[in-house]
Amino acid sequence: MGSVKGHVVCFGEVMLRFATPAGRTIADAQSLDLTIGGAEANVAVGLAAMGHEARFVGMVPEGPLGAKARGAIAAAGVDTRGFINGPGRMGLYFLEVGGSLRPSAITYDRAGSAFASANPEDFDFAAALDGAGLFHISGITAALGPKGVALARAGMAAARAAGVPISFDCNFRERLWNAWDSDPKGILTDLIGNATILFGNHRDMTLLLGRPFSGDGAERRREAVEAAFDAFPNLQVMASTARHPLTQTHHRLAARVDLREDRFQTQEVDITDIVDRVGSGDAFAAGVLTGWLEGGDARKMAELGLAMNALKHSLHGDLFRLPRAEVEGFTGAGGDVRR
Repeated sequence: MGSVKGHVVCFGEVMLRFATPAGRTIADAQSLDLTIGGAEANVAVGLAAMGHEARFVGMVPEGPLGAKARGAIAAAGVDTRGFINGPGRMGLYFLEVGGSLRPSAITYDRAGSAFASANPEDFDFAAALDGAGLFHISGITAALGPKGVALARAGMAAARAAGVPISFDCNFRERLWNAWDSDPKGILTDLIGNATILFGNHRDMTLLLGRPFSGDGAERRREAVEAAFDAFPNLQVMASTARHPLTQTHHRLAARVDLREDRFQTQEVDITDIVDRVGSGDAFAAGVLTGWLEGGDARKMAELGLAMNALKHSLHGDLFRLPRAEVEGFTGAGGDVRR
């Protein structure tokens, strides 16, 4: 496969993220750290860090909160011409930072946000997709409610009409799906049918295909992949990670990319002294997509994805803002200060 020409369009919601100081719950926190986050925007920022042109399409309200979101994405090198203002409020999420054996927890506050209330005709998908090489979206948009489903379907239909391949991250968020009378199996199955690249694992296939798959071992994981390729004829790439948390700040992580005629699973790496794992899956997606855009094989996609995922654990906030040289120099081991 040769390298892909054109920019990547990422479509979704940007939120304000409020995080507790380490060691404090929301109940006893006296201050919260304010940053910007959102799955698709995180991918756009990661791609920009790797030297690819990324355009973000989304909606925020007028005023300082929306301006902060737009400014953060633009400052990361992402094209924000498709990032528009609209009526409604700003979506929020609250991160209660865990520690030791207490896991972190996320609380969403995004009902009625500008993006969640938007209509497909609010966005000029045709203009954003003109000359694009890839369209990236996640299942989070559809999980927001019926309007989110309509937005996801419209974006994907526009990409198909423009002949632009689609990347889809399942990003299953049970709390969002359970907040309304939803049908995640039916909706996600319909959306994934349009995808060329899928970020998902054996658990997602268990939900979508209605039969159990195991993640125990490389060959068992391939069974879920083969089932996905059979169920979704357009699908050419499936990428996933295997994470084994030991404590809140010590995880083991491996990455896997499957093509129809190729596959590669990395060795497991130890990630210790974790600063912040939120957004690491989006960094993984950006790494895999970088490999795909550059015509790489399964190994290149998996190794870039693993490197960006692992390195993201060293950064506060959702966004991946490290230079490409650091990603390419990743070895899976720490080191002394570079001087």
